[in-house]
Amino acid sequence: MTYRVALVCLGNICRSPMAHVVLDERLARAGLDDRVEVASSGTGGWHEGESMDRRAAAVLRDAGYDPSRHRARTFSTDWYAEHDLLLAMDHSNLADMVDQAPTVAQQSQVRLFREFDPLAREGDDEVPDPWYGGADGFRDVLAMIERTTDALVEQLPDLARARPH
Repeated sequence: MTYRVALVCLGNICRSPMAHVVLDERLARAGLDDRVEVASSGTGGWHEGESMDRRAAAVLRDAGYDPSRHRARTFSTDWYAEHDLLLAMDHSNLADMVDQAPTVAQQSQVRLFREFDPLAREGDDEVPDPWYGGADGFRDVLAMIERTTDALVEQLPDLARARPH
């Protein structure tokens, strides 16, 4: 069985697609890419169908990743049935996602992405939106995503085994 992970931010052009690209690469490296499927979306739909933000794509390319396949998608209630784990980049995304949960039980599918970050602390558990900043913000976000993704990949086999069937 395939375990399905979704990464969600606001517009699906910066944070969640960066995390998607990194997670895909890390899963392949770990030999889990045949058992874990990754998708990303945004809680807002105004970028639907667009490529990744050029600054996010440049930072990924500079780090050796391929950001070219991304097209922005919009989160909807369907994502609950289509994915096992829904990871929000910040508390606002988390709240929007929980509000769309078809049932109270399905709200448990939603977690903050940085719950897996070994350096996250209370009050510092969001992936900041680099949209309004410069290249340094995108590089900082990439480092945070890489660190968090490494910890997530280590835990995915256990998460997949624990999923309700």
